[in-house]
Amino acid sequence: MRLVLLGAPGAGKGTQAKMLIEKYGIPQISTGDILRKAVADGTPLGKAAKAVMDRGELVPDKVVLDLVEERLKQDDCKKGYILDGFPRNTAQAETLDKMLQGLGMPLDSALSVDVPKDDLLKRLTGRRTCKNCQQMYNIYFSPPKKDNVCDKCGGELFQRDDDKEETIKKRLDVYEAQTAPLMDYYGKKGILKSIQGVGTIDEIFNKVCAALEGK
Repeated sequence: MRLVLLGAPGAGKGTQAKMLIEKYGIPQISTGDILRKAVADGTPLGKAAKAVMDRGELVPDKVVLDLVEERLKQDDCKKGYILDGFPRNTAQAETLDKMLQGLGMPLDSALSVDVPKDDLLKRLTGRRTCKNCQQMYNIYFSPPKKDNVCDKCGGELFQRDDDKEETIKKRLDVYEAQTAPLMDYYGKKGILKSIQGVGTIDEIFNKVCAALEGK
């Protein structure tokens, strides 16, 4: 199974990816993770990426693609892979497709986890974190017993700056503008599968597996 995961911030892709890893025994390739590891390990690509990041610039697509290619050549990807966080736009998707064809590892599916915008806003703006133990809550879905107080340690809860409504709306707008056109791209290729990412985690996972297995 060779898969790219699509979905807006807050859609729950990370949770579903972890469950797919366990069920199918294939690795999740998160471009953020491999970028951080390459920088930490001081590899040639990591050094190139760090130089760009130190200047406050975005890492070029070519460097990200080279990192993905390097990762895909490792033994644990022979059975398949889950790409998460890349591609982010159609230009990246086209370049990725050429690279995957060259490796003989083309995508089987592009899976989109669709969640209504109101739900995404509640999931993201409702997050609260304990200042002491980092336990997480959501004031809409899993609130603490007492407002702004951690159930576990009694610490004060706070809202991260990147979870504030104005920031979240900007992130969702960027996603709509840049990444949503990928639905059309993969739809035209005939490999797009969409599921509604609402319900319990297990219910959503059952929908994911049914879509991927063509049930």
